[in-house]
Amino acid sequence: MNAWVLLTLAIALEVLGTVLLKLSSGFEKWHWGALSILCYAACFAVFAPALKVIPVGVAYALWAGIGILAVTLIGWVAFHERLEAIQLACIGMIAVGAVGLRLTTTTGAA
Repeated sequence: MNAWVLLTLAIALEVLGTVLLKLSSGFEKWHWGALSILCYAACFAVFAPALKVIPVGVAYALWAGIGILAVTLIGWVAFHERLEAIQLACIGMIAVGAVGLRLTTTTGAA
């Protein structure tokens, strides 16, 4: 499978795992916590083969950066979490960096 598709799937699984971890309320709701652990395990299972093609620094930066953006948006919409303007600006810089990395990385199939 295409390394970029695997990376995208890894990011989606990591974001889902993080949302489930939030829903677990510190593992008080064990079923959400268990599902979170499964998502994280699946995330690493698909992330590892992507690293055969995509440079580790680029892959990790995209994985973390896009995950931050997605979880922030989900936190805002689903959990009504708010951030200050400076926090949003910092997250915006992460978005610019993630897009820049993807646009400038030619390793692997597009």
